Amino acid sequence: MNKNLDQIESLLGLKFKNKDILKTAFIHRSYLNEHPEEKLPHNERLEFLGDSVLGMIVSKYIYEKYPTHPEGDLTNFRSSIVNAKSLSKAASLLKLGDYLYLSRGEESTGGRTRQFLLANTFEALIGAIFLDLGLAETKKFLSNYLLPSLEEIVEKKLYKDFKSQLQEKLQESVGTTPVYKIIEERGPDHAKIFRSAVFIDKEKIADGSGPSKQEAEQEAAKAALENWHKKQ
Repeated sequence: MNKNLDQIESLLGLKFKNKDILKTAFIHRSYLNEHPEEKLPHNERLEFLGDSVLGMIVSKYIYEKYPTHPEGDLTNFRSSIVNAKSLSKAASLLKLGDYLYLSRGEESTGGRTRQFLLANTFEALIGAIFLDLGLAETKKFLSNYLLPSLEEIVEKKLYKDFKSQLQEKLQESVGTTPVYKIIEERGPDHAKIFRSAVFIDKEKIADGSGPSKQEAEQEAAKAALENWHKKQ
């Protein structure tokens, strides 16, 4: 299931000079295993480039938009909008999953809606826009489809680090520090999902999953905080 890439250009209001760069942004590694005739590479190099460009544009935007906030806040603001959850949400709204070139296996296991895969595709698309159309168009793209969500994140304090919040709560109430352990890893090397549990004095209080150990720990801390608030 792959729609014509002309549609994505129309949707985004972009006109690529090199269509191969746009197509490459949507080629998942798994697709090449089943289609050795494909001459274009998978999208991981574009993802690498897009990640760097994204960080630079978002950092400058946050620096200028929030001139009175300290460095720690700016770091949290940036982390809250360049993480897999935020990027996959933007990718879902644009229906980028519909345009992916996937193997039958990835397709059958829900690859078009998988968080880490959508986030990676969004970064690859950023890389493609930057490479083919330049920095100004990349900034415009992010201003339209990602940066608007930052205002809500800051206003509602959704940027706060859940692990730090949980540690503060526990130190205030019981004078102890939470301990995190990875209790499960599943999926292939390029698409692992981690499950982390958080413990207080060897008692498990919550767990959470994510595409990296750090995000799994954050989800576990978030769940622990939610449980905490329910008991208050």
